Amino acid sequence: MSGGRKPDTWWLPRGVVALRVRIFEKVNGDRAVTLPNAAYGPEVFERVYAHPAANGRSAGAGLSDLFWYWLSPGPEVHQEHLEPGPRYEDVAQATRRILAGGSADLAAAAGRAVAGVLDALPADRISLVRLRDLVMPAWAEFCYGLVFREPCPPHARKLIIAHAEDVISALKCTGLRHTRRRARLTAYVRERLAAGDVPHRLPASLSPEEQVLYLQGTFFNTAVVQLSEATAHLLLALARHPRVQRRLADDPGDDRYLTHVLDETMRLYPLFGIAHRITTDEIPLDDRTTLPVGSVVCFSYPDYHATGYERPDVFDPDRWASLSAGDAHHIPFGVAANRPCPAWRLSPLVLRAAVREVLRRFRLDSSVSHTRSIPHRAPCLLIPRGLEPGARLAPLRGFLRVRDGVEDVTRGVRQLVLGTVMVLHARRQRPAARYFERFPPGRCPVVHSTGDSA
Repeated sequence: MSGGRKPDTWWLPRGVVALRVRIFEKVNGDRAVTLPNAAYGPEVFERVYAHPAANGRSAGAGLSDLFWYWLSPGPEVHQEHLEPGPRYEDVAQATRRILAGGSADLAAAAGRAVAGVLDALPADRISLVRLRDLVMPAWAEFCYGLVFREPCPPHARKLIIAHAEDVISALKCTGLRHTRRRARLTAYVRERLAAGDVPHRLPASLSPEEQVLYLQGTFFNTAVVQLSEATAHLLLALARHPRVQRRLADDPGDDRYLTHVLDETMRLYPLFGIAHRITTDEIPLDDRTTLPVGSVVCFSYPDYHATGYERPDVFDPDRWASLSAGDAHHIPFGVAANRPCPAWRLSPLVLRAAVREVLRRFRLDSSVSHTRSIPHRAPCLLIPRGLEPGARLAPLRGFLRVRDGVEDVTRGVRQLVLGTVMVLHARRQRPAARYFERFPPGRCPVVHSTGDSA
């Protein structure tokens, strides 16, 4: 659900893509509206997104059943899917506490984690990798350190990676869910929490089991996946734009330009395709049209990020030399008035550290397509610094291009089939709808916990 941006591979069978989009649109129901659109532009997008009544999160939306299905176990206590109220505030405060830390320490920890995975690559030959797979172990280790404040053992890293890969593959419809794989991580976190190994004050509004699911979903799913996806986007953009990459490699201390590269990457390839909210009161779209209570509003990040720019489809970090992120149509971490990403401060710090560590060791090259959903996990050639690839590079680039084209076609069909299967399965299970039948918004389950689990 990329918000309508056309993929680079124009020859991908349009019938398959159109059918997939139609299936997911049907999940929204008839009371859904996507912003911005032809009638309501970016100004309406901003006004509605920031409106106090655009605060319903899961109750009453068909999309919620689908996302809860994909994110199980624990979507009912996942910060992004909690309804507004005291419980959400309690969980959000706990997340901010866990993410807190000095900028230098956080950047150093990220750099060490990325260096650890790069150490395993050969320094005397070209490596063919998928960037998301390459960096996910690093971010698993980093996020483990945030939660447990200790080095990540190999066993825990494998559990986190298996869980995160399973969730993101299901979300992208490139694979079905494996609930037992996810349950193994749940058991591990449950054991550590019961032993008192989590040195943080966790949300008192959550039971001990819910605290387990909160840690698993927020830090070992969303945080690991989003950092991995963001790093893959950044590195693939550099691989496809050698001039930008060369400028960063020649002056790694140019923090301003690296920030421009990050801003442009997140503008063109936002991590969120669609953020949906459910209206809890009427919201006017204009003088004649009002969104009724219970409407599902889908905020399309890619479409919003494409408005207000010259050549919006072109990757151009230099545009930010004369642009302010606050004034541009640019919300990579959401809007302040409607539960922004809690990692809005941490993410740029650690992503810059990761990019510097990679560029210090390697030159990147890739001939594959680059789309927002990045379902191919970003295939890329890593060329060690000082190594001259010579005639070897051209055939490798050709191989990447051909394989990427073949995979696009076969993957599109697989996504159509698996996506349809999971949509139908989620509609049968109705995880969100059944939860809110038991616990209507405003009525949380009774919690028998002091909250002092750690």
